[in-house]
Amino acid sequence: MSGQDAENPSSTADGPASTGGKDASTAARAATLARAKQAFGGWLRGVRPHREDLRSDVLAGLPGAISSVPDGMATALLAGVNPAYGLYASFSGKIGGGLSTSTKLMVVTTTTAASLAAGSALADIAPENRDSAIVTLTILTGLVMIIAGAFHLGRYIRFVSRSVMLGFLTGVAVNIVLGQLAGLLGAPTEGGVAAQKAYYVVTHPSGVNVASAIVGVSALAVMFLLSRTRIALFATLIAVVVPTVVVAVMGLDTVQTVADVGAIPSGLPPLVLPHWSDLTVGVITGAFAIAAIALVQGAGVAEAAPNRDGSPSRMNRDFIGQGVANLASGIFHGTPVGGSVSSTALNVTAGAKSRWASIFAGVWMLIILLALAQAVGLVPMPTLAAVLIFAAVMSLRFGDIGVVWKTSHTGKIGMVITFLSTLALPVAAAVGVGVICSLLLQLNKSQMDLRIVRLGRRDDGMFVEQPVPTVLPDAEPVVLDVYGSLLYAGARTLGAHLPDPRGSHRPVVILRLRGRTARLDVLRGHRRVCRRAGGSRRAAVPVGCATRDGAPIPPQPGRGRARQDQGLPRDRGARRLHAGRRAGCADLAGGSGGWARGSGLILVVPARPWTEIPRDGRAH
Repeated sequence: MSGQDAENPSSTADGPASTGGKDASTAARAATLARAKQAFGGWLRGVRPHREDLRSDVLAGLPGAISSVPDGMATALLAGVNPAYGLYASFSGKIGGGLSTSTKLMVVTTTTAASLAAGSALADIAPENRDSAIVTLTILTGLVMIIAGAFHLGRYIRFVSRSVMLGFLTGVAVNIVLGQLAGLLGAPTEGGVAAQKAYYVVTHPSGVNVASAIVGVSALAVMFLLSRTRIALFATLIAVVVPTVVVAVMGLDTVQTVADVGAIPSGLPPLVLPHWSDLTVGVITGAFAIAAIALVQGAGVAEAAPNRDGSPSRMNRDFIGQGVANLASGIFHGTPVGGSVSSTALNVTAGAKSRWASIFAGVWMLIILLALAQAVGLVPMPTLAAVLIFAAVMSLRFGDIGVVWKTSHTGKIGMVITFLSTLALPVAAAVGVGVICSLLLQLNKSQMDLRIVRLGRRDDGMFVEQPVPTVLPDAEPVVLDVYGSLLYAGARTLGAHLPDPRGSHRPVVILRLRGRTARLDVLRGHRRVCRRAGGSRRAAVPVGCATRDGAPIPPQPGRGRARQDQGLPRDRGARRLHAGRRAGCADLAGGSGGWARGSGLILVVPARPWTEIPRDGRAH
């Protein structure tokens, strides 16, 4: 050993360990790089266009782009920003979403619900600061969506009640109609929520601008009339173009136009970055609310437009795709976007074959924006209000509302509460109310769906389901099976539905809980009543029991056997469990006499292996 090694002996000893650590780190980086290359290769193969579909997709994208011109401007108006920002979102969202979602025909673009939530989030920000705040809001919304997809939160979407979502979307539609009434008539307005603004307009008719009212109402009438004709796809465009030409030719200066609200930049949209100083509580909560709304609507799009090749839609991948679309929209100074049911339906109707129909729609939109940027400034504002009102009215689903109202009492309550919350509260708060209503409805459904049946043995050894006796018989085992969830209120409901042992002599209850967990403390009360009715003081909990076909379920091996070999637990409750385990389920197959002679108590088949049952008898 050299003198330097002698002075620092650890250097020699740590050398191999250090080398091994570097090799492990290098191997981990190589594995990560390999997975990234594999994922990129899979994505590239998924977005590669098919030559036989290109012509259909190019043509299918044009109607979507044309319809997005008035819709994009109108939704930006709903968000309280320059209408041009809605056009930027319409092309960037389509391209970004088309390249990244797993639902190939999904169109990610501006939606009225997301725009209304954006307007609510920016309501407390000064108008001159909203241009930068909308960028921060859109990019933050995209980040929330990407995180939700990366952490596989898509499985929680199924817990959102359809009746609650129906109440929310109905409230959004009514909010849009009431909120845009002033813009449709060219009247001033005051008030906080949309209902107050509409009430002010109705009670102050002198403020209505006659020329603006004629333009707005005429555009609305044109859309409703053409919506039932063969040219329904272009009804919105015609309702915007014709009044624009009339106002420009007649020189109606009293009618407000898009150029009066904000300048429409010419050329390519500017690239912008967020200002983190715009992060306020309203922007942060608004981003989460918009993400929740868009993700639920996107899940509906995936159900309505399945992939033509039969490949499944992956909800988490769609989450990430919509997040990417929002990042693209924010960078191009656009408004928040999400999966649109109406735009996707138009895409399918126009003959879309693949995801490239949405991408080409974004390209067409960009071409229209570059060619007609100055013409966009001539569009009258009342026509955009008419577009929003028309979209809101057409989104109302009276048939679904009637079904919920007639068939589901709890669903009706959730729908009404969410609807009123959407009218009276900011959108973020209304989303919170909807989430709480969904959770409560889910818990109530779990409680209502809980059902207990008796398993009676037939002569051939098979078991048949029978009604649960109201009162337990004397010295006769009653085997019960449970359907439904035992989480939260379900465990209490189970305790309330167990048959009454009072008045019975030495009652025996065998409760089968295989594949479920239950709170043991809920069953203790029933066990105590059984004891008072003459049952013994021992509580047996076997690890196996007969299935519906009569075959016994063998005990599950685990560490519990080794633990028991080391000695019995000290507390009496665990000793009872140990004694019950030794009883097993053999006596059940041998007849009822063994159980009746043994004890009158509750026998529980655990949902987990024996080793996972806590020694103190309490549920985790």
